[in-house]
Amino acid sequence: MSSVSAPDLRYPIGPFVFGLPVSTEQRSLYLAQVAEGPAKLRAAVANLSDAQLDTPYRAGGWTVRQVAHHLPDSHLNWYVRAKLILTEQEPAIQPFDENLWAELPDGRAGAIEPSLAMFDGLHARTVLFYESLAPEDWTRKLFHPERGILTIQDILPALAWHSRHHTAHIMELGKRMSWP
Repeated sequence: MSSVSAPDLRYPIGPFVFGLPVSTEQRSLYLAQVAEGPAKLRAAVANLSDAQLDTPYRAGGWTVRQVAHHLPDSHLNWYVRAKLILTEQEPAIQPFDENLWAELPDGRAGAIEPSLAMFDGLHARTVLFYESLAPEDWTRKLFHPERGILTIQDILPALAWHSRHHTAHIMELGKRMSWP
């Protein structure tokens, strides 16, 4: 008798693992995923009502609105960190409490269009930044107090995964709720 377990709503595309090797071909794939992330997020939230935006994607999870604000908040932090790696010698970076950020009034109740616009521009800049890197830049490092030593190469697949991960939260919620 086979048992089918319920899907893990926290990780609809599976968890991310930092530090895996990344080939040149994979970099191109990750850059394409980063580039398309804002359009996919916009498609996931298109025509949602305020009530739908204020629906948590899982019990105990953030609302769709909080997710839409979290993505540019998080990616802005990682964009700055990548630039610090390139301009400083192994900088130590400051983590941010994403759960507290999500509970701030702008994250809990703010209109999502400013965050969607921010995500559009931020990802355009992120792609330009990564496309400009020299081969030796990919191995430059930073120290993250929670994750240890990371390279610029580690950040790119994380950004690509993160966009897909949270957009999948919204899309899967829409399927479960039978939203059009």
